[in-house]
Amino acid sequence: MIDSKQIRLERTHEGKGDKPVPLSFPSFLLKRVLVGVALILLLIFFVLPIGKLIVLSMQDTAGPTLTHYSEMLQQSRLWKTLNDTFVIVAGSSLVSIALGVLAAWLMAYSDIKHKKTLHMAMLLSFILPSYVLTLSWSSFMGSQGLAAGLLHLVNPDAKPWSMYSYGGIIFVMGIHHFPLVYLLTVDVLRKIPRDLEWATRASGAGRWKTFRLVTLPLALPGLTAGGLLAFLASLDNFGIPAFLGIPKQISVLSTLIYEEIIGFGPSAFSRGAALSVMLGVIAIIGTLLQWLAVRKIKAADTVIVDNSPRFALGKHRTWVTAAIWAFLAVITVVPLVSMIALSLKKAYGLPFQPANLTLSNYKYILLENEKVWQSIQNSLTLSATTLVICLVFGSLLAYVRVRKPSWLTKSSELAVALPYTLPGIVFGLTMIFAWMQPIPGWNPGIYGSIRILFIAYVCRFMILQVRAGITAFTQIDPSMEEAAHIFGAGFWKKWAFVLLPLLLPGLLSGAFLVFLTAFTELTVSALLWSTGSQTIGVTIFGFEQAGNTLYSTALSSLIVLLIMVGMGLLHLIRKFSAQKGVQSS
Repeated sequence: MIDSKQIRLERTHEGKGDKPVPLSFPSFLLKRVLVGVALILLLIFFVLPIGKLIVLSMQDTAGPTLTHYSEMLQQSRLWKTLNDTFVIVAGSSLVSIALGVLAAWLMAYSDIKHKKTLHMAMLLSFILPSYVLTLSWSSFMGSQGLAAGLLHLVNPDAKPWSMYSYGGIIFVMGIHHFPLVYLLTVDVLRKIPRDLEWATRASGAGRWKTFRLVTLPLALPGLTAGGLLAFLASLDNFGIPAFLGIPKQISVLSTLIYEEIIGFGPSAFSRGAALSVMLGVIAIIGTLLQWLAVRKIKAADTVIVDNSPRFALGKHRTWVTAAIWAFLAVITVVPLVSMIALSLKKAYGLPFQPANLTLSNYKYILLENEKVWQSIQNSLTLSATTLVICLVFGSLLAYVRVRKPSWLTKSSELAVALPYTLPGIVFGLTMIFAWMQPIPGWNPGIYGSIRILFIAYVCRFMILQVRAGITAFTQIDPSMEEAAHIFGAGFWKKWAFVLLPLLLPGLLSGAFLVFLTAFTELTVSALLWSTGSQTIGVTIFGFEQAGNTLYSTALSSLIVLLIMVGMGLLHLIRKFSAQKGVQSS
């Protein structure tokens, strides 16, 4: 077994008497050319589309102008949309913060049962696509849903709460995004030194006073970061307000941009660009605040993570655990069951009885409707291709970012992060402006084809693989690569026999996240799809807009099944990689 410290010493002594060997001119030139090409590609695909959006929002036939902004700001509809956006985003963020903090506090401090399983269950409402969660809740709370059936047992005239309202949108958004707050808060709570809390309790402070004076201030960076992340996710969300708000004329900025673009007209794109800049500015400010909050978390990192319980629930342990499971079942499992039950009905409005059940809805979407099958093929092709491209180039960028940090690699990471930082509807509009005519007077035919969706997916989701790769590479000591070089391993052997076996679980987690996000994507596709390039999300949205709820719920049920299969495969891959790692060690 070779000691990594010994390797470093040997390399140090070897280098004392020798001068570094300079690169030959061809190698030096090739390196410069590759760096230059990479920078040009980053500018073309990640930076210039956003610049073009800003320029076009301030352009008119007469030249540069701010007319579009002034006209939009004078319209009562924009101010109503801004008010609705604020109410919905703020309300859903508060719901997410309340649920996320409570869940994090119970998971970090209490001795509730089955914590590992509960942790995975809490993420389910976020793993599900927002439009699937929306359809499941609208099915559950609809006039033919399970909630209505239960209410009619008590009062035949009772009606369930309508999801097509401000409250319904806020509620669904809140439960969809609360795992974001939970994930950032639970780690911070586990890193708070329990000695500080014990000292406060020993001084005579009660549990509530200790929480207010010690726990809450120390957990505030995580809570703030999680709250801002939930705020940004709500601001970016298109599926929930589109499904629940558009039928009731409730608009947020993302749906207003969509309505402006699909409405066409001489100034539709310019007005949409102006709205997109407004939404983008709000999102970037929120992202900067969230980034500062995350930096505070890292700065206050104690390294030691305390996973042991800090208080016992005692005789309440069983019912508290059961209550948490019941809550998670109510917000995810029960609505999904209601959606599946609705998809099995022969016609909307029939009671749920064996005589009224059929698989004809699934037969129609899988065998009889060519557009549905084409959308499934498109989504699978797009997500699989995006996975491969992001896995290769995202992992390489992550490797360079970790092993050779510089202002250039940091700038590259920021450039790749820009498309994901912007709300999806804004980024979709940048793709239209960038590829409709990349060079004035030249249309390469990318806009209006499936190729623009491929470019958009790769650009938007590349950062997910980069961040996963950075996390994986930081866990691998550089001495492993040094040892491989000493024993004569070249570039390919080093990656095949040293790095990849160690990095595979982390890289595959990022790749699966890229695939899942691309496969269920709706926001960007809603603006960029064309005949023959519709995706699953767009098809479900079209069914729902046309009133074909049975078909939309059937297709959504199939998506849930595919997600579960994918998660199962990822779990098996991780388990196999862990067993292989144990055997090799």
